[in-house]
Amino acid sequence: MVNHSPISSSSISLENILIIGNGGRENSLAWAIQRNQLVKKVYLIPGNAGSERINKCERIKIDINNKNKLVEKLDFFKIDLVIVGPEIPLANGLADFLRKKNFKVFGPNKDGARLEFSKSWAKEFMQDANIPTANFWKVNSLEEAKKIINSSSVPLVVKADGLASGKGVFIPNSKDECLKAAESIFNGRFGNAGDVVVLEEKIQGPEVSVFALCDGKKYILLPTAQDHKRLNEKDKGPNTGGMGAYSPAPLLTEDSLDRINKEIIKPTINELNKRNIDYRGVIYFGLMITQSGPKVIEYNCRFGDPECQTIMPLMDKNFVFLLEKCSMGNLTGGEKIDTSDRVSACIVATSKGYPYEYKTGFHIKIGNIDANDCQIFDSGTSFSENGQLLTDGGRVLSIVCQDKDFDMVFEKAYKNLKEIHFEGIYFRNDIGHQVRKNFSKEN
Repeated sequence: MVNHSPISSSSISLENILIIGNGGRENSLAWAIQRNQLVKKVYLIPGNAGSERINKCERIKIDINNKNKLVEKLDFFKIDLVIVGPEIPLANGLADFLRKKNFKVFGPNKDGARLEFSKSWAKEFMQDANIPTANFWKVNSLEEAKKIINSSSVPLVVKADGLASGKGVFIPNSKDECLKAAESIFNGRFGNAGDVVVLEEKIQGPEVSVFALCDGKKYILLPTAQDHKRLNEKDKGPNTGGMGAYSPAPLLTEDSLDRINKEIIKPTINELNKRNIDYRGVIYFGLMITQSGPKVIEYNCRFGDPECQTIMPLMDKNFVFLLEKCSMGNLTGGEKIDTSDRVSACIVATSKGYPYEYKTGFHIKIGNIDANDCQIFDSGTSFSENGQLLTDGGRVLSIVCQDKDFDMVFEKAYKNLKEIHFEGIYFRNDIGHQVRKNFSKEN
């Protein structure tokens, strides 16, 4: 249960919620929010085919860039709270615009979204706030990049500065690979997102995700998670948007979370305040636990995907009140999230060829699913003219389950995956290998 200070009277009007986005993250948010009895309708712009399977949910077809039409729709549907899911509308200032029109919005303004849409800005932000992170170089040309790469004794991580859908980070094993990565970015692989490149020292250790719900001054931590970024088993292959996740992450003890709070989260909030950035939304801390302690790999200004799908089923029915409190700057700081003793696991099924070129439009057949504490959150799906469910993206579905231990939860998730079929379906069989006792025995 979430232990609240008395719920403000404004919460009584939380009948109509709007979620902007079309992925598994937005579907899982809708699923968690509709469980509150005060919520009558959850609208999604644009949502996907799976949005329509969620109770109380309805899709709205409208271009969010047509802001006047958007405001008309929000007024027509009497929207009480807007939740902006993806990073691009946040980077384009949608939250700023809607707040000026007196809507309650969960999602940072454009100034706060710079934590994600400019990696160099975020690194300089961390530097100013003495937040532990890898050493870095901001470069504006390939020639400049070559000098730094060639002078380094070890290969460097190469990142496009701007938004690249989770695919703009390269972790080369040689200087030659470093140079090729930098060259591909400067040659326009990610468009304007690659006008600036960030080079970083390569740090070692397991990665973990921490999420803070912020109201501008105060914050609450959600359950931790571990994502699996690499495409192939044994964490090999190219980086993706995420192939699966689990929550909570046993790697983070209470002591280590206290240290992360002290060295990373509080200094981040303090630095935002120092810069007069009123951040009302979620901050995703992508961390690496190195031998010398936790370091920030990256910030995101939205819920992670697929971590969000993993965490949302652990939320109680009052989760939406926390989002509203953040949107209004009304957290007391005393709210707690008690997710009982359950754990959650998520496995992503992708199209063949992802994260590179892939085909869509294949029929998805869903067989006999064990729905007991299990969810399917669509990421890239659509309907054919005759109502068939089709693949419509690189990441197609997230299969999510909860139970009392990780072996049980992954067994259920993989059992459900066997009931889902579409041409070229691909998924990793080793998601959660860090926490599955049975997996280590079998392999």
